[in-house]
Amino acid sequence: MAKPVQYGGQAVIEGVMMRGPHMIAIAVRLPNGEIDVTKQEIKSWAAKPVLKLPIIRGFVALLESLILGMKALTFSANKALGEDEEEEAEELGFAEIAITIAIALGLGLVLFVGIPTASAHLLRGLIPSVIWQNILEGLIRLVIFFLYIMAISRLKDIQRVFQYHGAEHKAIFNHEAGTPLSVENARSFKPLHPRCGTSFLLIVVVVSIFVFAFLELNPLWWRIVSRVLLMPLVAGVAYELLKASAQYMESPGIKWLLAGGLWLQRFTTREPDDEQLEVALAALNGVLESGQELA
Repeated sequence: MAKPVQYGGQAVIEGVMMRGPHMIAIAVRLPNGEIDVTKQEIKSWAAKPVLKLPIIRGFVALLESLILGMKALTFSANKALGEDEEEEAEELGFAEIAITIAIALGLGLVLFVGIPTASAHLLRGLIPSVIWQNILEGLIRLVIFFLYIMAISRLKDIQRVFQYHGAEHKAIFNHEAGTPLSVENARSFKPLHPRCGTSFLLIVVVVSIFVFAFLELNPLWWRIVSRVLLMPLVAGVAYELLKASAQYMESPGIKWLLAGGLWLQRFTTREPDDEQLEVALAALNGVLESGQELA
């Protein structure tokens, strides 16, 4: 018997992108108040057998989500700003996507790898133990991650995106509960979802503490490079943990693992209004109408 599809999504500019196994739907509130729903078929890299293997599939899913997310954000921005149809139809080319992702990853590596690693290295005289130095590095990374989330959550424009993030979660909860998709039904659910990308990022940071704990410290350049080289492994393990959490929600260990992510979502989601819920439901309906209930 085929497994029910677990749908996911992402908040975009004045809208929501929902994803099924073979299709995405982007719903955007236009300047005139109407909702535009655009559907697009996708071919997942994970269709190749070797890329379905545990650990590998997690890193592949992360890269694929980054690319789809960048495209969806650009597309929604054009729609929300009322750009003409010709400009709306333009898609980011491979080079543009690669450069954008490279810049984003570069900034992320500086913030979450370079700074924590260099900080722990400077304190090596106070903490001679290799393991404790690496744990200290992980804790610094965790603090920076929390501060980063809290800082961006205070930005006015980001807060509106976070409302759509909450709307996305409520729409998915509505579908998973088996109740008819409606603003009234979706409104009753919480905006915090255990499979959220925010939870995934927190699990990545926590897993990195354990993976990096026994690595050599010197020289500094190797300490930094080793973290970068092992990030695909860290992301893969984090993905498997998040995926397993859906099957063992009642396990005390899983509850503890997800508790931090759910708490952090209080900063990355906001309670949406009914119009935003309407947009999220339109995106989800766009994917469901493709007949992908089972995969």
